Amino acid sequence: MPASAFRRIAAFGIDWLLILGWAGCVAAVGIPLYLSGTTAALSVTAVGIIATTVLVVPVTIWLAWLESGRSQATIGKRALRLKVTRRTTEGPLTFGRALVRNALKIALPWTLGHAAALQIAGTGTPGTTSWTTWLLTAAAYLLPLWYVVSLFVGAGLTAYDRTAETQVVPRELASPGAVAVAGRVTRPAAQAGGLRGRRRSAGSR
Repeated sequence: MPASAFRRIAAFGIDWLLILGWAGCVAAVGIPLYLSGTTAALSVTAVGIIATTVLVVPVTIWLAWLESGRSQATIGKRALRLKVTRRTTEGPLTFGRALVRNALKIALPWTLGHAAALQIAGTGTPGTTSWTTWLLTAAAYLLPLWYVVSLFVGAGLTAYDRTAETQVVPRELASPGAVAVAGRVTRPAAQAGGLRGRRRSAGSR
């Protein structure tokens, strides 16, 4: 059974807080470089490439590594007791499949947002925003919104889940009661077996 939309959103919220922590570390290095004029000679395109390399790429790879690992879950999903599996086999993901999933989920909207912000920053004259900037801005906002809405529609599969053939499901818990029941069944069975053995031994005498 797929995980509820609210649990998935809460799990992503935890992951996003960690991502913001990484972004803060990058900003702590990048802002002083900018203020000192070290990056003044860089073009807008170069700044975008650097930002993508140090922010988007590491986060995407990190999330894919976690979802294809032993826990099959990011830190947020582990906190909410969720995991990611293949939709067809319900087995674990390969790193490549997890990378596709997170590239569509994280890298694509984030890169669109970066591109829009850099185009706005590169526009020298107010009121001269191009249609491509408006398009990138709209896509950067509408794509995540589409992902969230799709969690509440039908089977709750997002576009990145459908493309990567993945699903998010609740993590199964081992039931202590089942173990206890098994213990009560197994021990009498073993005792009965020993009693039958003793009876056969007594009869042979």
